[in-house]
Amino acid sequence: MEQTLNVLDKVNSPEDVKKLSISEMNKLADEIRHYIMKKVNTTGGHLGPNLGMVEATIALHYVFNSPVDKIVFDVSHQCYPHKFLTGRKEGFTDPEKYQTYTGYTAPEESAHDWFKVGHTATSVSLACGLAKARDLNGGKENVVAIIGDGSLSGGEAYEGLNNAAVLGSNIIIIVNDNDMSIAENHGGLYQNLKLLRDTKGQTECNFFKSLGFDYYYIDEGHDIEKLISVFNEVKDLNRPVLVHMHTIKGKGLDAAEHNKEHYHWILPGELNPDYTPAKGGEDYASLTTSYILKKAEQGSPIIAISPATPGVSGFTPEFRQKAGIHYTDVGIAEEHAVAFASGIAKNGGKPVLAMMSSFVQRTYDQLSQDLALNSNPATLLIFWGGISGADATHLTSFDIPLISNIPNMVYLAPTCREEYLRMLDWSVEQDKYPVAIRVPFGEAKSRGEEDNTDYSMLNKYKIEEAGSKVAIIALGTFFGLGELVKTALKEKMGIDATLINPRFITGVDEEMLESLKGNHDIVITLEDGVLDGGFGEKISRYYGSSDMKVLNFGAKKEFTDRIPLETLYQKYHLTPDLILEDIKACL
Repeated sequence: MEQTLNVLDKVNSPEDVKKLSISEMNKLADEIRHYIMKKVNTTGGHLGPNLGMVEATIALHYVFNSPVDKIVFDVSHQCYPHKFLTGRKEGFTDPEKYQTYTGYTAPEESAHDWFKVGHTATSVSLACGLAKARDLNGGKENVVAIIGDGSLSGGEAYEGLNNAAVLGSNIIIIVNDNDMSIAENHGGLYQNLKLLRDTKGQTECNFFKSLGFDYYYIDEGHDIEKLISVFNEVKDLNRPVLVHMHTIKGKGLDAAEHNKEHYHWILPGELNPDYTPAKGGEDYASLTTSYILKKAEQGSPIIAISPATPGVSGFTPEFRQKAGIHYTDVGIAEEHAVAFASGIAKNGGKPVLAMMSSFVQRTYDQLSQDLALNSNPATLLIFWGGISGADATHLTSFDIPLISNIPNMVYLAPTCREEYLRMLDWSVEQDKYPVAIRVPFGEAKSRGEEDNTDYSMLNKYKIEEAGSKVAIIALGTFFGLGELVKTALKEKMGIDATLINPRFITGVDEEMLESLKGNHDIVITLEDGVLDGGFGEKISRYYGSSDMKVLNFGAKKEFTDRIPLETLYQKYHLTPDLILEDIKACL
């Protein structure tokens, strides 16, 4: 049933919130929840985290004076209610404007947003910087950091808390404790949070007090009146304080309250009564989980590791139950996950760490120092890598330059289910290298022949179809594009091109590249990622002192924000017709 606006229609800014009564604010909370559900059910997006932050956000804007007082959101997929109250409600109430605003905080949208943030454990450190600059400039405003939804497990959160506690001036940290991450919480800190909840904040065993914070507890984090009371109490204090509030993830939607993991983020239509998930064929996530369970049954010391994103890699509750000790979730702590995997590998275990491409950048130091420098044979599965139309905070096109240029790392790019399974098994069983595999997205397509490649012979490419004049080196998920280009060259230019599946991202097959000089005039590379520092540049560098012409096709080094994939492919010349035009011009 359509909701009739009552309070929300007169709220266009935080100043309007301050004019409301408690009963009006409660009505406002109901209206905001209704439109969050409606919008997210249409477009997809983060549901549970935002439903749990509605009352707290209303209370924040009632008490504090944003944007003079600065509010910093951690895991800013909890910021939808904030957008309602800061002049952007039409992005949720008007279906024609659903795509107007990003799902994360964005300073270009509003003066009430301070940072573009899409990952976790960052708000306290960012707020510390705002507070220090305020102190240097003689300001008096409040600085508020909101952290929660599992983000306390991230290492930067500890670093931020450690420094915020001794700031010596105003900083207010609000811990949104909903007893959840994306999936269930993991780690010793969450045992202390449970103890604090169970004792209504009264236990002497208090992690936050041990750091030196003044500590305030709110057991009913959806009681606007109580929230306002505590926020008023801590406002304008000239010392670091921490407010620990207990909320319910998915508040207001029974399904989301009872299945918090599933309703963290939903696909369009999931709230419809007749919704049924689309059934596809075997995908790479199911291939991965089946492989891990089979190895575990055979007695292998294999262990699947997730940094709190089990859904990305198919590590469902059912898989986790079956895997038992062969699975661990380290929380939102990718840095720890890499070092943890390195330690397991060093002591004879077989770690398989699955990460989303957009979060790999957090692990660079550990990949380099803790893993690659030690040459420990951990397996890293990089999911969702490629050019995408995602928000600027969740782009997945930068993993190739990041991983492939670290010494000792082997980065592989399968083109089909057979190659993926062979690469996975080789990586798990070998003992010489840390290996990353760029897992293709979606259905696991078969190319109809078993892969018996010995991947210990590093950087050996495979000529799939021999030809002349033009060589197409098509990496991983862009191998299909390479096939289309080969067909187009034959039909439109009469050129029978050579099609090469490189499989290795981290090195060049010098013998093969040298052999191409004999009967090829141009080599093109296709990669589903950013070009700068990427795979294609390695090929260009090899041919740099020769007469061979090289064209690299991939993404430009830039932050894009919700630009349709088709638009990006046109911009980057990643269609067969546009690639042919560039080849013609070069020839």
